[in-house]
Amino acid sequence: MRIFLVIFFLIVGVGHAQEVLVEGHVFDEKSKTSVPYANISFLKTLKGTSSDEDGYFYIDVPESYLERDVHISALGFKDTIMSAKVISENKKIYLKEESFELEEVVVSHSLGDSQVLNPISSYSIKSGFSSAETPWVLALYFPNIGAAKKYLERITIYVQKNSKFKRESSKFRLRLYDVDKNTRKPNHDLIRKSIILESSKTEDFVSIDLSSMGIRIPEEGIYVGLEWLFLPYNWYTNTYKHAITNKKVIEDRFAPTFAAVYQKNQNFKTMVYGMGEWSDFAIKAPGNNENLVPAISLKMSKKR
Repeated sequence: MRIFLVIFFLIVGVGHAQEVLVEGHVFDEKSKTSVPYANISFLKTLKGTSSDEDGYFYIDVPESYLERDVHISALGFKDTIMSAKVISENKKIYLKEESFELEEVVVSHSLGDSQVLNPISSYSIKSGFSSAETPWVLALYFPNIGAAKKYLERITIYVQKNSKFKRESSKFRLRLYDVDKNTRKPNHDLIRKSIILESSKTEDFVSIDLSSMGIRIPEEGIYVGLEWLFLPYNWYTNTYKHAITNKKVIEDRFAPTFAAVYQKNQNFKTMVYGMGEWSDFAIKAPGNNENLVPAISLKMSKKR
């Protein structure tokens, strides 16, 4: 039986509090240009949204949420925490550019000895990851075994069909991270470019060729992250019966649904980023030691 894993938790006690609209724009503090696809999350809640292509965002929240802090994250910028009340009044968020040194990228024009990590077949897909309530990044760790220099060639992400989502395609962002040597969690973005991919109703995977970017896999390994974008473009509703009250529940969801497989190799670790921090996301197969991980394949090549 296939199951769907929804990355969210139930919040008890919200009730029918009066809601208010919080809206605004996200800008680059230095250039004053809009920042698209920034994630905005209310801390200590599971409520959030994303800015659109023009940096605009809006969300309805209980009035009491105006007393909370909001966490804002975007590729290439420092994470920022602001008061929800300030955002509501000013309707503008300015983010500071994040700067750090990356290792020199040397483009290799001659690659060989290709290897595929976490190969996926259609029969191996057992489940799927979907998202509700607040933006998340789901990341899978790939180890770098051996001393040879390796370069990213192609990444393939598998998705599951969702009859409740009516659009022909949905958008998500690809993230690549190096590894923090102390915590073993995702650390810096390896690419500064925002790579937005689209999953199609007619295909069960999305594949991108990265060989021209000359991305060398760090010695500690690499995390491949899938970032949900909480945009109207990806929005749909899900209806189900509450397990305890038997009442009808209608909730917002955001596509796509990323496929999942069981992986025997314990080196393939899954983490999730939400509300400002990375957390382990470990689900075991019933009766054995296999982990349920995102269905992501990574093809790499050695430099000749």
